[in-house]
Amino acid sequence: MSRFELTPARFATCGCGCDVSRRHFLQGGAAFAATSAMPVGANAQSAAPVQTPAQTTTPFRVDVHHHLTPPEYIAAISGRARIPVPSAEWSLTKTLDDMDKASVQTAMLSITTPGLWFGDAAASTKLARACNEYAAKLIVENKGRFGSFAALPMPNVDATLGEIAYAFDTLRADGVSMFTSYDSKWLGDAAFVPVFDELNRRKAIVATHPATAACCGNLIPYIPDSVVEFGTDTARTIASLVFSGAADRWPDIKFIFSHAGGTMPFLIERFEVLARAPQAARMVPNGVKAALRRFFYDTAQTSNPAAMGALRQLVETSQILFGTDFPFRTGLEHVTGLSNCGFTDAELMKIERDNALGMMPRLRV
Repeated sequence: MSRFELTPARFATCGCGCDVSRRHFLQGGAAFAATSAMPVGANAQSAAPVQTPAQTTTPFRVDVHHHLTPPEYIAAISGRARIPVPSAEWSLTKTLDDMDKASVQTAMLSITTPGLWFGDAAASTKLARACNEYAAKLIVENKGRFGSFAALPMPNVDATLGEIAYAFDTLRADGVSMFTSYDSKWLGDAAFVPVFDELNRRKAIVATHPATAACCGNLIPYIPDSVVEFGTDTARTIASLVFSGAADRWPDIKFIFSHAGGTMPFLIERFEVLARAPQAARMVPNGVKAALRRFFYDTAQTSNPAAMGALRQLVETSQILFGTDFPFRTGLEHVTGLSNCGFTDAELMKIERDNALGMMPRLRV
């Protein structure tokens, strides 16, 4: 049996859409209550006060989950898909202002949903190139403030291999950005083996961003896909990588998963039970947790005690990276949230700066 035969296969397909009107939301009577959790571990009681941005004189944080919207992207996507308002209203001025308020030294730029793939390989390839060159221009013109996780024309493998070469060899990108699924295929799918073989050869960073799977768009009309489905699709793609044996096959890729791994930390018991099955066990010879603990996870929209508490039970602080999801959330919200998660000052410095510098030494100034 191929190591890549355990990829998820049974998903029904349906129309997928994320647009939720204010009217539908109000009709649904949805109310979201703020939740809190007990502090996790001994550090919760002994954590020292955290330095606030107002007390710092020099930006120092590295944001690994920060989006941009190039003009070429808006022009290409208009008429094909809805661009969320925060993305449509993005500007360089807004980005720099948010970074300064949160003492962010460097933001790693990436494209977010609705992505670049709409069934046309040539159009996707052209758009990826335009987005990557725009990001490279911002890096040059704003010394020390930006890095780039290059956009790729996935799921077209040949075009993706070409853009990987251009992004790294010509534009000097810091890594690549991928979505969690493409056309009902998750990242552990055998179709993507040539792409990940090349990224492993390059010892590349692969920052993932959730998408809505074809099965599951607009299931509850008044709840946007980003609220539930994004975290779920992140867990799906992590499962596909672990249980296909891909995590073992590509040990030199540094995977970053958004939003603290989505729902994965809360499904760990189910992952471990699945790993007892003979076929699954062959794919994770060192156990599920060993594979998961090699991955990196960002704090975007999960800078709260519940999410960080679950993640900290699974991975070391060395695997957690500061991310904000700008322009959908602000950097300052995440700085404040993390300060209430029971981390010590030393742990916060690792999360907010040092772990990223270890992955991307060129960012050191």
